[in-house]
Amino acid sequence: MIPIRDSLLFHGPAPVTKAIILLCGLAFYFQFLEGFEDSFARYGFIPTLFFEDPLGQGYRLLSSMFVHGSLGHLLGNLWFLWVFGPSLEARLGSGRYVGLYLLSGIAAALVQAFLTPDPAVPMVGASGAISGVTGGYVLLFPRAYVLTWLFPFFWAWLPAVLYLGYWAALQLFNALLGMPGVAWWAHLGGFATGMLLAWRMQPRRNYRAAPFWEHWYYP
Repeated sequence: MIPIRDSLLFHGPAPVTKAIILLCGLAFYFQFLEGFEDSFARYGFIPTLFFEDPLGQGYRLLSSMFVHGSLGHLLGNLWFLWVFGPSLEARLGSGRYVGLYLLSGIAAALVQAFLTPDPAVPMVGASGAISGVTGGYVLLFPRAYVLTWLFPFFWAWLPAVLYLGYWAALQLFNALLGMPGVAWWAHLGGFATGMLLAWRMQPRRNYRAAPFWEHWYYP
């Protein structure tokens, strides 16, 4: 199920969301020039190195959010950010939004570090931080809807709570099964952190929901 857009009419200029997308794109370009394996070793979050030297290796908690494993990894993450990020940024304001994003990414990496079966493998990608954005979104916009592409030829407006709840349940299911190749616990840690931070932060403006078939929100 691929999200296409949400049911909020006003998203605002979203400068932080756009800046994150640009930075991730530039980082991927430099990864291509440097070599992906080298960039993983230099900028990825490696739990074993972090636990040995937290001060010297702490930069990886941030740098790992901007490097990705492949073009598909990059585009998938940034698409989720583009769908859910602008609404949350408009609601919180750019300052609190960037705080939620970064803190969610850090918390996601630490959760994965404690639960990963292989702490020597570099962790890369913005998915933990973006999971925080989706967690904040579902908390602050529980009555929103998400236009969703249901394979292969079906489209539907799904409640954001249902869509993102299903997504979170899928992360938990895969994490418990120990499915390799994806930092499932990081997704869950980021999602929970985003919900907590959104609850603690005071939204800058309120929204009320129009009927979902009108596909928009009004202030």
